[in-house]
Amino acid sequence: MSPAPTEGTTDGTEGATGGTPARLTGFVRALRGHGLRIGPAETVDAAAVLDVLGLADREQMRAGLGAALLRGEGQRAVFDAAFDLFFPLGVGDPESARVDPAPGGPRQDAPEQGASPRDAREDLRERIAAALAADDRAALARLAGEAVAAFGRYGSGSTPTSDGWSAHQTLGRLAPETLLARVLAALREGAAPDFTDRLAADEIRRRIQLFRTMVGTEARRRVAELRGTERIAERAIAPSPDRIDFLAAGRDQLAELRRTVHPLARKLATRLAARRRRAARGQIDLRRTLRRSLSTGGVPLRPAYRRRRPARPEIVLLCDVSGSVAGFADFTMLLVRAMSDQFSKVRVFAFVNRTAEVTDLVTKDGADPARLARSILTGAKVMGYHGNSDYGSALGEFAERHLDALGPRTSLLILGDARNNHRDPNLRALRAIAGRARRVYWLNPEAPALWRTGDSAAAAYAEVVEMHSCRNARRLGELITRLLPV
Repeated sequence: MSPAPTEGTTDGTEGATGGTPARLTGFVRALRGHGLRIGPAETVDAAAVLDVLGLADREQMRAGLGAALLRGEGQRAVFDAAFDLFFPLGVGDPESARVDPAPGGPRQDAPEQGASPRDAREDLRERIAAALAADDRAALARLAGEAVAAFGRYGSGSTPTSDGWSAHQTLGRLAPETLLARVLAALREGAAPDFTDRLAADEIRRRIQLFRTMVGTEARRRVAELRGTERIAERAIAPSPDRIDFLAAGRDQLAELRRTVHPLARKLATRLAARRRRAARGQIDLRRTLRRSLSTGGVPLRPAYRRRRPARPEIVLLCDVSGSVAGFADFTMLLVRAMSDQFSKVRVFAFVNRTAEVTDLVTKDGADPARLARSILTGAKVMGYHGNSDYGSALGEFAERHLDALGPRTSLLILGDARNNHRDPNLRALRAIAGRARRVYWLNPEAPALWRTGDSAAAAYAEVVEMHSCRNARRLGELITRLLPV
């Protein structure tokens, strides 16, 4: 592919024209759009980095900009994807996908002209397998570009808006995951007898996943050339784990969310501890402050406070673990478990249409986070004669059998989308529950605009207790630190 344009050039993409300053500001704007907190000072630092490092070494430039702009490890994936869009290695078709115009025909590493599509595909797969066996990342990057050019194009070519480049289509044609056995066999030919003990198949899978990522990066770059860099940066870059919508998260994204539980728990615990320290100071004791000021001529230099000894709160979770919101409840239960030392008591109840206490299942040492929701569904009586959510029935059972879990120091968090399948919402039971607890908050993973649609009873429940939209882990963290008492 042609080298990427730099100062005074344009590649025809929105937000990437006008040279390096425009690229940098567009890059920072895209990162802010994905939730990274980058201010003017960090942007100035990034500009200084580019001034010192220059543009000759792209990976050195990536490292320098990362040092200037990033504040957390979870931001790295978003940063790398945006960097590859705004500072691409080149533009247009990769060189390995072009036919050499010089005498001698096609390039040596390209399939022969006139070869059938099947032969071209097998030739490319063979070269990918060789690069995977050698762990040659430069070769994998070139082959990713060639693969997208050969198999990723879709559309008629009549209009830019209908054309594009698809990583999914490319990977579907190549099926690189099926190369595992071939790569292992190639490595064993020249390996020592204990080769399989030293290099497991997981390492090859990691290399294949790296190649899949390279194909996605190349497809985004090609689409950005057609439709605009900033537009693609906004729509095609996967969000950071703390901004993944609970209701839209897939299996891999939920696994990524679970990996963020402990770092987020440490951060929230620090915030709650700081709030507790501030609350312990109490309010100014005016009488004692005035007495102290007599020794300084009436100037209150040393304020006196009414000391408080705030007790750690009790927390109770009441979670809908039905399929629609199981990921949201799962993550929240894991987070509260990780923060259990911040509360004097933690109890967890789950329901689909019946309510059961699952504290032991959630807090048990060695419990598999990935199987938490499944273990609750199979090990607790949370379903009756059907498997659909029934908030009215579940709230009624909680009010009838478990009100002793609530008290004047208890904060109750109800987790669920309040979609009641057109059954009785049982507001009376919710009022009884709210009357026993110190505070009751309902965390709903749906947007407020959906609370009055379909079978949602959220609007009715919001008239009884305080309801908050909680769509991702970042919002959940903000609500926990702001709402829970200290």
